[in-house]
This record gives sequence, structure tokens and C-alpha cells, in this order.
Amino acid sequence: MKTNRHLSRTACCLLLLLFTACTACKREAAIPQNPLPVSFGDPFILKASNGKFYMYGTGGVDDGFRACVSPDLVRWEELGRVYQGNTPDSWGVANFWAPEVYEIKGKYYMLFSADWRENPAGELENFRIGVAVADQPEGPFLDVMNRPIFDPGYPVIDANLYCEGDKMYLYYSRCCYKHPVESEVAGWAKAQGWYNEIEESWVYGVEVKPDFSGVSGEPQRLLCPPQKMNDPQAEWESRSVTSHEINRRWTEGSFILKHNGLYYLMYSANYFGGENYAVGYAVGESPLGAFVKAENNPVLQKNTASGGNVTGTGHCMVLDADGQRYCVYHGRTKETGEERVVFIDLMEILPDGKLAVYGPTTSNSTN
Repeated sequence: MKTNRHLSRTACCLLLLLFTACTACKREAAIPQNPLPVSFGDPFILKASNGKFYMYGTGGVDDGFRACVSPDLVRWEELGRVYQGNTPDSWGVANFWAPEVYEIKGKYYMLFSADWRENPAGELENFRIGVAVADQPEGPFLDVMNRPIFDPGYPVIDANLYCEGDKMYLYYSRCCYKHPVESEVAGWAKAQGWYNEIEESWVYGVEVKPDFSGVSGEPQRLLCPPQKMNDPQAEWESRSVTSHEINRRWTEGSFILKHNGLYYLMYSANYFGGENYAVGYAVGESPLGAFVKAENNPVLQKNTASGGNVTGTGHCMVLDADGQRYCVYHGRTKETGEERVVFIDLMEILPDGKLAVYGPTTSNSTN
């Protein structure tokens, strides 16, 4: 019996080693060359019904959005402009950011942020969220309405859409602009003589009408920066302030997915233009929460401390393709400088429910 038990344990160990090796090989083989030859902020990839991958993002054209297409997530072809804003008939006039495209009932809907033409108070940040539609993923996308989807009374960006049954949920970030928040971090920064106030952005969710003509019910606050300095999330989410970079704390760039009956809400924290931009997640039991932030945050951040050269990792989305789950995000390297480029890394939700992103990686290496 002892011999059989010993052989059984040996066999299990060999199987475990084989599984680990195969998983590592599969993971390495599946990761595209990082960074991709695409300069985008806030990247979003749609796997269309024609089997091709379409990437949209911030930057590359004035007053609108461009796109790229790929058959395999590795080779990318430029499509040029797919949406034109700042026209006499458009509601958006500047700062076109963070497009996401969804295929719904044979049409392609683009949600995006822009400065609203209606600005009687002359606000410096007058962002709202709108929607455009096209018959094909290449566009052209045309505004569904000559106004944003809704007006919450404060600037909003970073739309993300989740469909479940006959309901659609819109997730967005309230901007930091004119949103000072009292917290221990704000008090600490003031005591240092650095900043008189700390502005924050928060993630909200709300049910949106099927035709995008408005929302149903009141937006629910889902995520915000920690208020206490001993909060386990406070260190990584406050680096923009504690490094004396800027007087703002962000919670933005949200993306939601469902796994084993739970809802995973990913988000980015810290200054989007700095090296500390990073990604965490929270878990809830319904599309509108309540959400609890994960103990293993952040799940994606700069790798310079471990010898890498990637910083500013954030504003991610999740893509399921070819039996793999990928995290798509932007970042910067020493070679790209201030220009944001796109990365795609494997990710998974482990048996214990924890979300893991295997990145950032560069040139098929696992940094």
C-alpha cells in the first residue's frame, strides 16, 4: 500500500509538472508581440461576427476616432477614420475619448466621451457620453442623437456597456473636475503643504434604455478611492498624490465581466498620464453591486521595479477569443516615450475566484 501510495503521489507530481509546463508554453505562444504596432489610448477590441478583430481607441485623428483590423490579434491593418465629430450637427465638439463598439442585433454601436456643445457656464471639462451607430464595424459611425445619452449634471467619461437578458447597464466615471473630497489622504497632503484639496473621480453604473435615449433609475456609485490611509487599497490607489504628482485620485476606465455567477468590475487608478497608472478589480453579486475590492490589487502595474520598461498600464478591457481570455490595455515604454501603445496579455480567473493578469509583457517575454 505504501508503494502504491508513493507511486500515486509521484504520478500526481509528474502530471502537475506537465500541466504547468504546458500551460506556460500555451501562455507564451498565445501572447502577441508586445507592445503592438498600434498607438492608441483606451483601446477596445471587438470580435465581430465576421471573425475579424476591430480595435478602436483614443488618438490618431482629430475630432473623432480611427480603427484597425486584424485576423489574429497580431497583424493589424489601419482603417483610418471611422467616426467624425465636431460637425455642425454633432453634440460633441472636442476631446473625443475612449470609444467602445458593441454588435447589437446586426448593428454596431459606438459609445464614447466628448465635450458637450451645450456649455452655458463655460466649464473647462464638459464631458458627456454619446452613442453612434454603423451598419458595419468599419463604420462610418453616425450619431444616434444630437445630444448625449443623458446628463447627470457633472462631467463623465469612459463608457462601458454590459448586456444581460433584456437589460443593458452603462458604467462610467464621474470626472475629478470640481469634485474635491475630504479623506485622510487629502488631509495628509494638505499637512505636507502640497495641495489644499484632492479631487476624485468615481465609477457609477446605471441601467440604460434599449434605444440609448436615456437611463432608467438613478446612477449608483460603485467604486471610489479609499478614504482611510490604512485601507489595504490606499497605497496603490493614492500614488499620484503621495508621489506629489498631482492633486487628483482617479477611479476610471471600468470594464465589467461575469464569471461563475459573480460580476468582476475592473478599474484604473492614478494619473492616466503618469507612470503609476494601474488596474485593480472588485467583485459583486449583481450588475450594480455592491462591489468589494480584491485583496490582490493591483493586478496590472508598471514593471520597472522588476527590470522591465513598461509604465502607465491602464484603461483595460477583456477579450475572449480562441478559448483564451485576454487583457487589452495601453501603456508606455522607454522607446515609445509619452506615446501610449497597446498591449495584449493573457489573464484568467483562478479557481479561488481571484483575477490574474499575466503582464505587462514585452516581446513575448513574461516580465
